[in-house]
Amino acid sequence: MTYLKARGLGRVFPGVTALDDVDLDIELGRTHILAGENGAGKSTLVKILTGSDRATTGTIEIDGKDPAHHPDLFRNIAYVPQELSLFADVSVAENLFMPFDRTGHGPFVNRRRMEREAQTYLDRFGIDARPSDLVRHISVPDQQLLQIARASTNKDMKVLILDEPTSALTAREVARIFKVIRGFLDRDHAIVFISHKMEEVFEIGDDYTVLRNGRKVDAGRIADIDETALIRAMSGREVAIDEHFRPNCPVSDTIMTVEHLSGHMFDDISFSLKRGEILGFAGLVGAGRSELMQTIFGFRKASSGKVEVEGRKWRLNDTAASVNAGMLYLSEERKHHGIFPLLSLRENIGISALSLTSGAAGIDFGKESKLVRRVIDDYDIQASSPGQRISNLSGGNQQKAIIGRAMATAPRILIFDEPTKGIDIRTKAEIYRIMRELAEDGVGIILISSEMTELRRCASRIITMHGGRITGDFDAAATDTETLVGAIFATGAGSEAQTPNEAEASHVN
Repeated sequence: MTYLKARGLGRVFPGVTALDDVDLDIELGRTHILAGENGAGKSTLVKILTGSDRATTGTIEIDGKDPAHHPDLFRNIAYVPQELSLFADVSVAENLFMPFDRTGHGPFVNRRRMEREAQTYLDRFGIDARPSDLVRHISVPDQQLLQIARASTNKDMKVLILDEPTSALTAREVARIFKVIRGFLDRDHAIVFISHKMEEVFEIGDDYTVLRNGRKVDAGRIADIDETALIRAMSGREVAIDEHFRPNCPVSDTIMTVEHLSGHMFDDISFSLKRGEILGFAGLVGAGRSELMQTIFGFRKASSGKVEVEGRKWRLNDTAASVNAGMLYLSEERKHHGIFPLLSLRENIGISALSLTSGAAGIDFGKESKLVRRVIDDYDIQASSPGQRISNLSGGNQQKAIIGRAMATAPRILIFDEPTKGIDIRTKAEIYRIMRELAEDGVGIILISSEMTELRRCASRIITMHGGRITGDFDAAATDTETLVGAIFATGAGSEAQTPNEAEASHVN
């Protein structure tokens, strides 16, 4: 049964057509994949379907009625965004039921009743938390499930739209979320699932619609299309899904050495990074990978240990010193830590290179213009103009701007933390090529990723972590996935993990 129907939807912004004549049918009891590259128009379509934006042309029907005349129908469409949007310093129960009037609690809240009711949702969705726990104290996968649970507290909800709900989760955590999604799906509900991960699309999808450049270019049953054809429909061209991006140059001298470093979420970590390699870090959420790199960069404090870069002792606990010495950390939270969302593309690029663009009376706008244009051209950033607000660019173009901005300062070490989170397949390949070229130019690259495929395609070596400790150091080309996964879980499959010295020897030889 078709519950949500869109016909001829269009949305025009000044100078940009975001959607053009798009049709969509969502059936209850099925999972509908909304596919397309970054900038294809998916976000605009979702905003129209949820009532947060209006179409310039076209019509929508929800349960056979026009929501323009029955706006309460938009309450039946719930949306869970890609980025976590919870209140970190508020309890799990309060996050579940906000706003309280939407979930039947009204303006006066009985806390005991609310926590008792919250427990039923925690049990149903398998969330490892107590109703009274602060959200900041629960794991990222549990926060992701909490967002889905919060959407389901809306008693009127019929269609649940999930936008990249697994973008930074491991396979085990994805399986956990998929189990919850399947349990939720029934004859009275439908799911719209947005993902760039093809394995997820084919595992959970029933139907699909592909958008490209704001237009619907394909639709049908998932059972009737394969991965290659779906990627071709999304990108409009052939994309090599099995291409490798490991640096082709031989590794040379050691650029960074970490010895017995300890800090928040990790303990007694030692490893080395060589010039000309991409060093991957694999592990579950909470393994300590990001915390380790943030400590090396200086964002977090180290409790013991030392770091040397090119034979010189590294100054810990000082991000400014790290940047000045040529180390940059590119955070996975692009919108929160990577860009200045209210500023233009030009300002976002120029702000990190003031030493290159300053003149006698402040910023030399001629120098800045040349720098910005070079970064846009070198990294193929798609924007209407350098003055376009960066938050209006696609996620992939934002990420390329961040990388280009970083490279303008000629760093020696670049740490990429989940660099392709929420980015489409073709743009992923572009970012992989950029990383490979940087490594081949002599930059030391560290890649943190929750995608094993990404690590296998890009990394020269892969270090696995579990519970804040290193469990293996592997030559990526010579190690099978089963061994890597075993080391990530610290189980028998990874019990024969190489020591760092053994891995280094095998890598050089």
